[in-house]
Amino acid sequence: MAQLVVDAAPERFSLAGHSMGGRVAIEVFRMVPQKVERLALLDTGIHPPKPAEQSKRQELIDLARAQGMEALAARWLPPMLHPNHSALIPPLTEMVKRSTPDTFENQQRALLNRPDACAVLHYIHCPTLVLCGREDLWSPVEQHEEIAAAIAGSQLIIVEECGHMAPVEQPEAVTAAMREWLESR
Repeated sequence: MAQLVVDAAPERFSLAGHSMGGRVAIEVFRMVPQKVERLALLDTGIHPPKPAEQSKRQELIDLARAQGMEALAARWLPPMLHPNHSALIPPLTEMVKRSTPDTFENQQRALLNRPDACAVLHYIHCPTLVLCGREDLWSPVEQHEEIAAAIAGSQLIIVEECGHMAPVEQPEAVTAAMREWLESR
């Protein structure tokens, strides 16, 4: 995934990634740090897979294959969202349904084979935004505090009343933070 970004990227660019996309963004930085002008990491993580992670992800893959993407969305989405944002479940379900079990499995396999990104953070010296929802249970605040502490000069923003899906749960707050990040020097 990171190689696809690198292959399509201009000589210099700003890069933002949400969730798995944040992990991809860190890998892009690892590959071509001289090209990344700015980096934004939203509701993401840096650690390698945990021991129980494979079985949990396999359960979701099996569900998608056996019962379809709508059944996957029904189990997968609610814990990602702040309870006040349950109205987002139908449009997010439609988004999930546009994917396939094969695509979902490929994404899960990529996450299970992800590199440990901790060592890369100390080399990031471009303007960096680290943002997450206060109630993100998938990528908690403590994890983002760790990321921000490891990246010199980064800005940590915690979005209130927000779970893992910050860009759709609190679009105004995320847009404001990203505008400020894009204007940073």
